[in-house]
Formats: sequence, structure tokens, C-alpha cells
Amino acid sequence: MNRFVNKMVGWMGGMVCVLSPMSATAAPAPKAAVAPIGWNEFHSTPGNCSMLFPTQPEHISEKMAMPDQNFELTYDAYISPAADQQSVFMLLVAQYPDFVDESFAQMSLEGFLNGILTHNPNNQLLFADLVLVDGHEALDFFIRTGQMYFKGRAVMVKNKMYLMAMECEIPNYDEVRYKQFVESFKIHTTNKTVSN
Repeated sequence: MNRFVNKMVGWMGGMVCVLSPMSATAAPAPKAAVAPIGWNEFHSTPGNCSMLFPTQPEHISEKMAMPDQNFELTYDAYISPAADQQSVFMLLVAQYPDFVDESFAQMSLEGFLNGILTHNPNNQLLFADLVLVDGHEALDFFIRTGQMYFKGRAVMVKNKMYLMAMECEIPNYDEVRYKQFVESFKIHTTNKTVSN
């Protein structure tokens, strides 16, 4: 089953490259106290989460049958270009079958990153680190493809993977804006809100 989960989640990493809005084939810091000017909080009902986006995100929702398997992979993607059009921000929420849960988190996150890296031979991993985000395993990563950067954080919560990412041309990279985006992520539960 481990090989199957790794293959399935690695496939999702390749899917992120397909969804990449600019088609370039992109340890928790202190909380940002103030939202970036002009950014608005967006709530994902399917993802049961919220975060700040620079513009109203475009929503793409898909169900994909997995070859030779008896289930569908469901994902919702939210894509928002910055107002200055210098970078693009993305939230991807992937719903895996119930048997893929946090016990597979490290393997799932590594498989996800490998899927991104193998999707395009020009992808160069600059940085990757497994971290804990509010008790959940997460992977921070930074990828360069030609003159583009793709930086993100993937978090496993139960059988959902949340990917927050920013993509931009190298001269337009803005670490402050990236941190504000990633740190605004909140998972909503019935009892409490978990913030990133």
C-alpha cells in the first residue's frame, strides 16, 4: 500500500505543475500581525480553510478517476495573480481516500515533491524541509525552473493535502509577501480554528 500511496501523491505533485498559472514548469516564522494592504480573506468551503489572497482567486474543482483504482481524487485549486501581475498565488486542496491519512504524511509529502521535480527535468530544488505546522507534518520547498521561482508549503491534515504556493519570475521574488500569504492559512474545525 505504501508504494500505491507514494505513486498517487506523486501524481498530484505533477498535477500542480499542470495547474501552475504561469505554466513554468514553483521552520514556521512568526505570525504576520497585519494583512497586506488590499488583500482579502478567502474561505474555501471544500477545503474547510481560509487564507489571504491579493485578488479574488479563480476556482477550479475536479474529480479524477485514478487509473486501475476504485476511487476518485478530488481537488480544488484557487489561483490569484497579485494586483501588480508580478506573481501568482495558489491554494490547492487535494482530498485523498480515507486510507491516506496523517500516518502517511512524510511519505505523501516527499512523494508530492518528487512528482513536481520529475514532471519537468528543468526543475531545480533549491530547498526542502520537513516541518511541523500546528502539529501537522508539512513540507516547505523552493524550486527554480529557468527564470521562474516556485515556493510553497504542503501540509497533510487527515486525508487532505493543502498546498500554498507562490510563483514568479526571479527578479520579482518577494519573501515578505510569500510569508504573509503562507502564514495567513487557517484550517477550520468544528471546535476551533487552526492557524498556520
